[in-house]
Amino acid sequence: MTETVQVAPIKTPVRPGLSPTLNRIGLTALSILCGVLFWNILSRYSSPLFMPSPAATLEAAKELMEDGTLVRAVLASSARIASGWALGVVVGIPLGIIMGRFVPIRQFLDPYIEFFRFIPPIAFVTLAVIWLGPGESAKVALIFYTTVFIVTLNTIAGVQAVNPLRLRAAASLGAGPLQMLTTVILPSTVPFMVTGARIAMGNSFLTVVSAEIVSADSGLGALIWTARNFARTEWVFVGILALGMLGYVFDRLLRIAVGLLLRRYHPTT
Repeated sequence: MTETVQVAPIKTPVRPGLSPTLNRIGLTALSILCGVLFWNILSRYSSPLFMPSPAATLEAAKELMEDGTLVRAVLASSARIASGWALGVVVGIPLGIIMGRFVPIRQFLDPYIEFFRFIPPIAFVTLAVIWLGPGESAKVALIFYTTVFIVTLNTIAGVQAVNPLRLRAAASLGAGPLQMLTTVILPSTVPFMVTGARIAMGNSFLTVVSAEIVSADSGLGALIWTARNFARTEWVFVGILALGMLGYVFDRLLRIAVGLLLRRYHPTT
């Protein structure tokens, strides 16, 4: 009779370590700290007019917070960006799907898309004020102009990237044009739509600053321009930092929304 020898499994020692989330937070905090330290070193060897220190910038931010200037500027810019960007996405996605799906429509509209997308929004600031007035409509229209071409082009690329074999398979199973659109084309195009929306949001911040500098008495662009008139460089830094943080928040909220609502389409966020 043969005896069965049981070998005890070798236990691999578990090395204690931080979770990926804590690692990411730690590296982010370290990166920010290094940036602030480098900024502080530069400010020590520069004029306050050229490079205000982090402490001076923080004091300026407190000053602008106390009188409500910074809060009003952030809210004004946020409302303009959100409105113009949302309108651009709402128009750009259907337009991109139609142009990507129907060749004659794409060929008809392509000259206008290719012409206007190379003209920067700042070139239309004067016309926007003449046509729509100096109020909010002009600024929202400029952000819409920035957004719609980017979203449209990315959506067209997504529609054209759909695997033709999938379309033939859906057709062979009896899917009509509407079913093919909702079950094959739209799911495959979602990652392109999300990418276009994120890129357009970044460009919207550039546009809103330009529009507010030229024609606005509120907003972060107007705050930066006012700081220039009063030679308050620390206010300029406050406006720049506020724009960066606001952009980070907007992009993070968009990524969270995409992750919750469109997770099954595997968008890249």
